[in-house]
Amino acid sequence: MAYNFDKIASTYDRLNHLMTLGLDRCWRRRAVRELSTFNFQLSVLDVACGTGDMAVELVRHGCDVTGIDISEEMLVIARRKVENGKWQVADAENLPFDDNAFDAVTCAFGVRNFAGLEGGLGEMARVLKPGGRLVILELSYPENPALLALYKLYATKIIPILGKIISGNREAYEYLPSSILAFPKPERFALILNNIGLKTAKVRRMTFGVCTEYLAVKP
Repeated sequence: MAYNFDKIASTYDRLNHLMTLGLDRCWRRRAVRELSTFNFQLSVLDVACGTGDMAVELVRHGCDVTGIDISEEMLVIARRKVENGKWQVADAENLPFDDNAFDAVTCAFGVRNFAGLEGGLGEMARVLKPGGRLVILELSYPENPALLALYKLYATKIIPILGKIISGNREAYEYLPSSILAFPKPERFALILNNIGLKTAKVRRMTFGVCTEYLAVKP
């Protein structure tokens, strides 16, 4: 997986914005607002941070951000965007941080790539301080049958072609729709968060259900 992400790092942002019609920026901004009941200047761990777009939003709100990703090439770009961030190559399922280390943990469009979903989520919960929040964004399928049919056509046919044209890597973008389909449905994912000891506070489907936001709190 790291190999594929290294190969598409230079075109990753352009394709994300194109494929989501720029909505990925809106989704991230809404996710960061879920931390607004805290006083900002939080210590935040951004897991599977990619090229740092979530970190940009967090820093804009005064957070102290640490970002981890398995792709060094992604982190090269993240460092350019947020020079005062703390960036580290690390596996989400074996986080190199102490227990109760962060006020908040975020992950945007990364958890579906975890080899062991509960293991990665458990690590995120472990490093979260009691009372801290976990905010996750993940792609999902619309519930409306007509929209679902159109979305599947777009995800399985159009996105791989765009990926091939822009990044030269069709394989990475053929993986995308299958990974969304294999990911637990929102209700099931909320139960998984509860099973690892977090209290699920909110599940919000956005933009006709193509993106879902999860908010959980560590007791």
